[in-house]
Amino acid sequence: MITYLAEAQYLDWNDSIQILDKAYEADLFVLIIGPKGTGKTALVRDFAAKKNVNLESVNFSLRTRESHLIGTKTLTDGTVTFDEGLLIKSMKSGDMLYLDEINAAEADVLLRLDEALDDRRQVVLKESTGETIKAKESWFVVATINPLTHTGTKELPPQILSRFPVRIRLEYPPEDVELEIVKRHVSDKHESDIVQAIRLGNTLRQAAAVEELFYSPSLRETISFGKLVDKGMLPRKAVDIVFGNVYTQWGDIEYQKVRDIITSMFGS
Repeated sequence: MITYLAEAQYLDWNDSIQILDKAYEADLFVLIIGPKGTGKTALVRDFAAKKNVNLESVNFSLRTRESHLIGTKTLTDGTVTFDEGLLIKSMKSGDMLYLDEINAAEADVLLRLDEALDDRRQVVLKESTGETIKAKESWFVVATINPLTHTGTKELPPQILSRFPVRIRLEYPPEDVELEIVKRHVSDKHESDIVQAIRLGNTLRQAAAVEELFYSPSLRETISFGKLVDKGMLPRKAVDIVFGNVYTQWGDIEYQKVRDIITSMFGS
Protein backbone atom coordinates (compact mmCIF):
# COMPACT_ATOMS: atom_id res chain seq x y z
CA MET A 1 0.00 0.00 0.00
CA ILE A 2 1.22 3.49 -0.85
CA THR A 3 -0.35 6.50 0.82
CA TYR A 4 0.41 9.91 -0.67
CA LEU A 5 0.21 12.95 1.58
CA ALA A 6 3.01 15.13 0.21
CA GLU A 7 2.30 18.35 -1.64
CA ALA A 8 2.09 17.69 -5.37
CA GLN A 9 3.63 19.63 -8.24
CA TYR A 10 0.81 19.37 -10.79
CA LEU A 11 -0.01 22.42 -12.88
CA ASP A 12 -3.66 22.18 -13.85
CA TRP A 13 -3.42 23.68 -17.32
CA ASN A 14 -6.47 21.90 -18.81
CA ASP A 15 -8.99 21.99 -15.91
CA SER A 16 -8.47 18.32 -15.02
CA ILE A 17 -8.85 19.06 -11.30
CA GLN A 18 -12.28 20.55 -11.91
CA ILE A 19 -13.33 17.48 -13.90
CA LEU A 20 -12.12 15.19 -11.12
CA ASP A 21 -13.93 17.31 -8.57
CA LYS A 22 -17.25 17.06 -10.42
CA ALA A 23 -16.79 13.31 -10.87
CA TYR A 24 -16.06 12.97 -7.15
CA GLU A 25 -19.24 14.87 -6.28
CA ALA A 26 -21.27 12.77 -8.73
CA ASP A 27 -19.78 9.49 -7.45
CA LEU A 28 -18.41 8.58 -10.89
CA PHE A 29 -15.11 6.78 -11.35
CA VAL A 30 -12.48 8.40 -13.59
CA LEU A 31 -10.12 7.12 -16.27
CA ILE A 32 -7.10 9.26 -17.23
CA ILE A 33 -5.62 8.47 -20.63
CA GLY A 34 -2.27 9.72 -21.88
CA PRO A 35 1.35 8.91 -22.68
CA LYS A 36 4.05 8.57 -20.05
CA GLY A 37 5.30 11.66 -18.33
CA THR A 38 2.27 13.86 -18.94
CA GLY A 39 1.52 14.24 -15.24
CA LYS A 40 -1.16 11.60 -14.71
CA THR A 41 0.16 10.51 -11.32
CA ALA A 42 0.91 14.07 -10.23
CA LEU A 43 -2.66 15.03 -11.11
CA VAL A 44 -4.13 12.23 -8.99
CA ARG A 45 -1.87 12.99 -6.04
CA ASP A 46 -2.66 16.70 -6.20
CA PHE A 47 -6.40 16.03 -6.32
CA ALA A 48 -6.20 13.71 -3.30
CA ALA A 49 -4.23 16.38 -1.41
CA LYS A 50 -6.83 19.04 -2.25
CA LYS A 51 -9.59 16.72 -1.02
CA ASN A 52 -7.53 15.83 2.07
CA VAL A 53 -8.17 12.12 1.57
CA ASN A 54 -5.85 9.13 1.79
CA LEU A 55 -4.70 7.92 -1.60
CA GLU A 56 -3.85 4.24 -1.91
CA SER A 57 -2.16 3.07 -5.08
CA VAL A 58 -1.44 -0.09 -7.01
CA ASN A 59 0.84 -0.14 -10.03
CA PHE A 60 -0.25 -2.82 -12.45
CA SER A 61 2.09 -5.10 -14.36
CA LEU A 62 2.12 -8.66 -15.69
CA ARG A 63 3.16 -9.71 -12.16
CA THR A 64 0.13 -8.23 -10.43
CA ARG A 65 -2.06 -11.03 -9.12
CA GLU A 66 -5.56 -11.27 -7.66
CA SER A 67 -3.99 -11.78 -4.26
CA HIS A 68 -2.44 -8.32 -4.40
CA LEU A 69 -5.92 -6.86 -4.67
CA ILE A 70 -8.06 -9.29 -2.69
CA GLY A 71 -5.67 -10.86 -0.18
CA THR A 72 -4.16 -14.21 0.80
CA LYS A 73 -4.45 -16.78 3.54
CA THR A 74 -1.45 -17.06 5.83
CA LEU A 75 -0.50 -19.57 8.50
CA THR A 76 1.02 -18.09 11.65
CA ASP A 77 1.71 -20.22 14.75
CA GLY A 78 -0.79 -22.79 13.56
CA THR A 79 -3.51 -20.21 12.98
CA VAL A 80 -4.88 -19.45 9.53
CA THR A 81 -5.56 -15.76 8.93
CA PHE A 82 -6.49 -13.72 5.89
CA ASP A 83 -4.34 -10.74 4.94
CA GLU A 84 -6.53 -8.31 3.03
CA GLY A 85 -5.32 -6.93 -0.26
CA LEU A 86 -5.26 -3.30 -1.29
CA LEU A 87 -8.63 -3.34 -3.05
CA ILE A 88 -10.44 -4.78 -0.03
CA LYS A 89 -8.71 -2.42 2.39
CA SER A 90 -9.61 0.65 0.36
CA MET A 91 -13.24 -0.43 -0.04
CA LYS A 92 -13.62 -0.96 3.70
CA SER A 93 -11.89 2.30 4.63
CA GLY A 94 -13.56 4.37 1.90
CA ASP A 95 -10.22 5.78 0.75
CA MET A 96 -9.42 7.01 -2.74
CA LEU A 97 -7.93 4.20 -4.84
CA TYR A 98 -5.49 4.86 -7.68
CA LEU A 99 -5.17 2.09 -10.28
CA ASP A 100 -2.03 3.01 -12.19
CA GLU A 101 -1.58 1.58 -15.71
CA ILE A 102 -4.63 -0.61 -15.36
CA ASN A 103 -4.32 -1.76 -18.98
CA ALA A 104 -1.18 -3.68 -18.04
CA ALA A 105 -3.22 -6.03 -15.79
CA GLU A 106 -3.98 -9.65 -16.63
CA ALA A 107 -7.51 -10.80 -17.50
CA ASP A 108 -8.16 -12.56 -14.18
CA VAL A 109 -7.16 -9.44 -12.24
CA LEU A 110 -9.46 -7.27 -14.35
CA LEU A 111 -12.28 -9.74 -13.72
CA ARG A 112 -12.05 -9.25 -9.94
CA LEU A 113 -11.80 -5.50 -10.40
CA ASP A 114 -14.93 -5.55 -12.52
CA GLU A 115 -16.73 -7.26 -9.65
CA ALA A 116 -15.80 -4.40 -7.33
CA LEU A 117 -16.37 -1.55 -9.77
CA ASP A 118 -19.92 -2.31 -10.87
CA ASP A 119 -22.91 -0.45 -9.43
CA ARG A 120 -23.08 -2.69 -6.35
CA ARG A 121 -19.45 -1.94 -5.46
CA GLN A 122 -18.92 -5.13 -3.57
CA VAL A 123 -16.64 -8.17 -3.61
CA VAL A 124 -17.33 -11.69 -2.37
CA LEU A 125 -14.31 -13.06 -0.50
CA LYS A 126 -14.38 -16.51 -2.03
CA GLU A 127 -10.70 -16.80 -1.04
CA SER A 128 -11.67 -16.64 2.62
CA THR A 129 -14.98 -16.79 4.47
CA GLY A 130 -17.26 -15.98 1.56
CA GLU A 131 -18.09 -12.67 3.22
CA THR A 132 -19.39 -9.89 1.00
CA ILE A 133 -17.35 -6.70 1.29
CA LYS A 134 -19.28 -3.59 0.33
CA ALA A 135 -17.43 -0.33 -0.26
CA LYS A 136 -18.09 2.72 1.88
CA GLU A 137 -19.96 5.52 0.15
CA SER A 138 -16.82 7.68 0.14
CA TRP A 139 -14.87 5.12 -1.92
CA PHE A 140 -13.55 6.76 -5.10
CA VAL A 141 -11.49 5.17 -7.87
CA VAL A 142 -9.25 6.76 -10.46
CA ALA A 143 -7.43 4.67 -13.07
CA THR A 144 -4.79 5.58 -15.64
CA ILE A 145 -3.83 3.95 -18.91
CA ASN A 146 -1.04 4.47 -21.40
CA PRO A 147 -1.66 4.30 -25.15
CA LEU A 148 -1.48 0.86 -26.72
CA THR A 149 1.83 1.81 -28.34
CA HIS A 150 3.47 1.43 -24.91
CA THR A 151 5.10 -1.91 -24.14
CA GLY A 152 3.03 -4.23 -21.95
CA THR A 153 -0.28 -2.44 -22.44
CA LYS A 154 -3.44 -4.14 -23.67
CA GLU A 155 -6.83 -3.01 -24.85
CA LEU A 156 -9.20 -2.69 -21.90
CA PRO A 157 -12.37 -4.81 -22.15
CA PRO A 158 -15.55 -2.78 -22.79
CA GLN A 159 -17.04 -3.76 -19.43
CA ILE A 160 -14.05 -2.28 -17.60
CA LEU A 161 -14.12 0.88 -19.69
CA SER A 162 -17.79 1.33 -18.85
CA ARG A 163 -16.96 1.39 -15.12
CA PHE A 164 -15.11 4.68 -15.70
CA PRO A 165 -17.65 6.97 -17.39
CA VAL A 166 -15.55 10.10 -16.82
CA ARG A 167 -12.50 10.12 -19.12
CA ILE A 168 -9.73 12.71 -19.05
CA ARG A 169 -7.30 12.90 -21.96
CA LEU A 170 -3.83 14.19 -21.05
CA GLU A 171 -1.30 15.18 -23.68
CA TYR A 172 1.98 17.04 -23.46
CA PRO A 173 1.21 20.67 -22.64
CA PRO A 174 2.01 23.72 -24.79
CA GLU A 175 5.59 24.96 -24.53
CA ASP A 176 4.76 27.90 -22.26
CA VAL A 177 2.90 25.60 -19.87
CA GLU A 178 5.74 23.06 -19.89
CA LEU A 179 8.11 25.89 -18.96
CA GLU A 180 5.95 26.76 -15.96
CA ILE A 181 5.92 23.11 -14.93
CA VAL A 182 9.72 22.86 -15.10
CA LYS A 183 10.11 26.12 -13.17
CA ARG A 184 8.16 24.58 -10.31
CA HIS A 185 11.14 22.24 -9.82
CA VAL A 186 14.13 24.52 -10.60
CA SER A 187 15.16 28.16 -10.46
CA ASP A 188 14.55 30.45 -13.42
CA LYS A 189 18.17 31.52 -13.93
CA HIS A 190 18.56 29.19 -16.93
CA GLU A 191 15.18 29.87 -18.49
CA SER A 192 16.49 30.33 -22.04
CA ASP A 193 18.26 26.96 -21.93
CA ILE A 194 15.14 25.27 -20.54
CA VAL A 195 13.03 26.82 -23.30
CA GLN A 196 15.42 25.37 -25.88
CA ALA A 197 15.30 21.94 -24.18
CA ILE A 198 11.50 22.04 -24.28
CA ARG A 199 11.64 22.78 -28.02
CA LEU A 200 14.03 19.86 -28.45
CA GLY A 201 11.70 17.60 -26.51
CA ASN A 202 8.77 18.58 -28.70
CA THR A 203 10.83 18.00 -31.85
CA LEU A 204 11.72 14.49 -30.68
CA ARG A 205 8.12 13.78 -29.65
CA GLN A 206 6.86 14.81 -33.07
CA ALA A 207 9.43 12.59 -34.76
CA ALA A 208 8.43 9.66 -32.55
CA ALA A 209 4.74 10.28 -33.28
CA VAL A 210 5.35 9.64 -37.00
CA GLU A 211 7.69 6.71 -36.21
CA GLU A 212 10.86 8.49 -37.30
CA LEU A 213 12.30 7.81 -33.83
CA PHE A 214 11.77 4.96 -31.38
CA TYR A 215 11.47 7.05 -28.22
CA SER A 216 9.43 10.08 -27.17
CA PRO A 217 10.84 12.10 -24.24
CA SER A 218 8.45 13.12 -21.47
CA LEU A 219 8.16 16.03 -19.07
CA ARG A 220 10.53 14.14 -16.81
CA GLU A 221 13.34 14.76 -19.28
CA THR A 222 12.86 18.52 -19.39
CA ILE A 223 12.59 18.67 -15.60
CA SER A 224 15.76 16.58 -15.27
CA PHE A 225 17.58 18.83 -17.76
CA GLY A 226 16.55 21.88 -15.74
CA LYS A 227 17.82 20.32 -12.51
CA LEU A 228 21.21 19.48 -14.02
CA VAL A 229 21.84 22.94 -15.46
CA ASP A 230 20.57 24.40 -12.18
CA LYS A 231 23.43 22.52 -10.50
CA GLY A 232 26.00 24.00 -12.86
CA MET A 233 26.20 21.46 -15.67
CA LEU A 234 26.76 22.93 -19.12
CA PRO A 235 23.53 22.84 -21.16
CA ARG A 236 25.09 20.96 -24.07
CA LYS A 237 26.39 18.25 -21.77
CA ALA A 238 23.08 18.03 -19.90
CA VAL A 239 21.07 17.74 -23.11
CA ASP A 240 23.30 14.91 -24.35
CA ILE A 241 22.95 13.04 -21.07
CA VAL A 242 19.21 13.52 -20.66
CA PHE A 243 17.89 13.56 -24.22
CA GLY A 244 20.56 12.06 -26.47
CA ASN A 245 22.20 9.05 -24.88
CA VAL A 246 19.02 7.01 -24.45
CA TYR A 247 18.81 6.54 -28.23
CA THR A 248 21.96 4.40 -28.23
CA GLN A 249 19.61 1.60 -27.20
CA TRP A 250 18.44 1.48 -30.83
CA GLY A 251 21.90 1.64 -32.38
CA ASP A 252 24.29 4.18 -33.85
CA ILE A 253 22.04 5.33 -36.70
CA GLU A 254 19.20 6.27 -34.33
CA TYR A 255 21.63 7.90 -31.91
CA GLN A 256 23.29 9.95 -34.65
CA LYS A 257 19.93 11.21 -35.94
CA VAL A 258 19.20 12.62 -32.51
CA ARG A 259 22.72 13.96 -32.10
CA ASP A 260 22.31 15.90 -35.33
CA ILE A 261 19.05 17.42 -34.05
CA ILE A 262 20.72 18.36 -30.76
CA THR A 263 23.68 19.94 -32.54
CA SER A 264 21.38 22.00 -34.75
CA MET A 265 19.67 23.40 -31.65
CA PHE A 266 22.47 23.57 -29.05
CA GLY A 267 25.64 23.72 -31.17
CA SER A 268 28.53 21.29 -31.24
